[in-house]
Amino acid sequence: MGVFKRMGEVFQAKTNKVLDKVEDPRETLDLAYQKQLEQLTKVKRSVADVATARKRIEIQAQQLKDQADKLQAQAKAALEQGNEPLAREALSRREAIATQLTSLETQHTQIAEQETKLIDTSHKLSASIEQFRTQKETVKATYTAAEAETKVNEAVSGISSSMGDAGQALQRANDKVAEMQARASATDELLASGALSDLTKPMDDIQAELDKAATTSAVDSQLAALKAELGTSPSAGELPSTEE
Repeated sequence: MGVFKRMGEVFQAKTNKVLDKVEDPRETLDLAYQKQLEQLTKVKRSVADVATARKRIEIQAQQLKDQADKLQAQAKAALEQGNEPLAREALSRREAIATQLTSLETQHTQIAEQETKLIDTSHKLSASIEQFRTQKETVKATYTAAEAETKVNEAVSGISSSMGDAGQALQRANDKVAEMQARASATDELLASGALSDLTKPMDDIQAELDKAATTSAVDSQLAALKAELGTSPSAGELPSTEE
């Protein structure tokens, strides 16, 4: 039996742990407050029922008093007429009513005391429930603040734990940017030196030859002009100037 009891305790402990994770204390407090209000409503209904019973007894007692007064008047009238038996009968009925009134007064006293106790209980419950309401709202606000702080701390913790990976990713990105910039710079240099063809310009072999010949002719003209300034005669293989 000890083993089974221990297993039951372990199972209960695990169940409570799961419920603690699922349970929202704010909802639990609101539910408890709602149940208290329901109980207070029942007490107030009981007070109303007792007050109704008390009032009913008071009405009944007043009716009996009215009857007793009437019988008293009838007994007096019977004696005035010399009808003693009738007067006696009226007084006998009045006495029976007096007995009923005594019983009603006893019931009225008991019910009035019960009503007073219920009213006092209702007031105490109302004060207690109002105090609980204030406390529960304070606890709910504190829990909400603690929950928000916990979420912030968890978020900060998650960010902190991922900063290392983010830093490494940033470093790898910077390395790739530097590599791409170096490759782009090297390509520009090769294009400038003519080692690589600039694929952005259309290929035209004929135009290239024409441009080359024009460049050579321009250089030759400039060279002949310089020699003319220096008084240097044309070298072998050069054509004499056509200018006179």
